[in-house]
Amino acid sequence: MHEVGVIHGRFQVLHNDHLAYLLDGAKRCRHLVVGITNPDPFLTAPDPSDPSRSAPENNPLTYYQRQRLVRAVLLEAFTDNGCDPESFTVVPLPINLPELYRYYVPMDAVFFLSIYDDWGRRKRELFTSLGLVVEVMREVSPWQKGLSATEVRQRMIRNDPWEHLVPPAAAWLMKEWDVPGMLRRGASGVDNISKNDRFSA
Repeated sequence: MHEVGVIHGRFQVLHNDHLAYLLDGAKRCRHLVVGITNPDPFLTAPDPSDPSRSAPENNPLTYYQRQRLVRAVLLEAFTDNGCDPESFTVVPLPINLPELYRYYVPMDAVFFLSIYDDWGRRKRELFTSLGLVVEVMREVSPWQKGLSATEVRQRMIRNDPWEHLVPPAAAWLMKEWDVPGMLRRGASGVDNISKNDRFSA
């Protein structure tokens, strides 16, 4: 059991496998720091190991929306499992800009990582180059990865069922913000927070 762990993801959008990943990290530490990557276009840089990750169409939700999403999903899951709802923090994490990490996350924490592809291996290189303590939670081939946010977004665009692929709190927020409609309209998502959004989560 580590004192503090840092875990990260884009969460565009947060699905059931994301939740399993977050809960795995939470079990390994007393306090989990969730870093949301690609927080805005100015803190996002392309990487040759996975250039599509920085494309606007693959980043439809704002940082604000994603931090609310992560908080709502984790609060729901922690309440259901009897965990302390104060045992996690959500922060931005410009993953492609390692020189900025120290401004956002505790550098003496353990950095949790799942590896599926070249991008996962690249992140491990970034972490170890800074002397960070890295714990690989899972390392499998891409076809063993499981559910992807791309699949969920594509289902939304096609108007196929998608709600069963995300936690209940995520489904509620996706509908509240009309994310399926936004994706079908081809909106980039930047400055596209629904006017119906509320500061309630």
